[in-house]
Amino acid sequence: MTRTRGERRGDRRGDRKAEIIQAATEVIAERGYRGATLVAVAERVGLTQQGLMHYFPTKDALLVAVLEARDQWDMASAALHGRAWPLEVVAELVEYNATRPGIVQAFTVLVGDSVTEGHPAQDYFRERYARVREGGADALRAEYGDRLPGGLTPERAATLLAAVMDGLQVQWLLDPGSVDMPAAFRDFLALLAPPREPG
Repeated sequence: MTRTRGERRGDRRGDRKAEIIQAATEVIAERGYRGATLVAVAERVGLTQQGLMHYFPTKDALLVAVLEARDQWDMASAALHGRAWPLEVVAELVEYNATRPGIVQAFTVLVGDSVTEGHPAQDYFRERYARVREGGADALRAEYGDRLPGGLTPERAATLLAAVMDGLQVQWLLDPGSVDMPAAFRDFLALLAPPREPG
């Protein structure tokens, strides 16, 4: 079946948007959100600022697209397992992140920037962490039940789960030769597992 000219144009537009999002991710990783400019992103993809704004009319719109793209990449790895994220899938996501330092760096920079007053991604990250904690609690409950070592509830442990993932990313970015992010995350999961019955 032959595609119409409009469909082909839509495909090209989609490819161009993906190229811009990738370039924006790289620029944010290098300069932070405040240092990243539409001009810098446009230059990286061979457009004028006006040409870039045809796809993303504001810097905030581009930022949202970068964040949504990152979440889509992450969600794709969990989609095969249904809505809940088994802990093994979370561990595999950490392993996957270790293969894409640019994405991890951009995310880490944006998280840090977002704690400042008036940052355009603040609401996004607030809502994202609420979803991450909820999903983490569901995953921990499905794996270990209602009580974890030390009397932790899945809800309390989910906060630690998110903190360990993000904290490991910072340490790994600063010293990738010394920090084995996937192995360290699996070590943390082992601490959360109930002790095995003797026998």
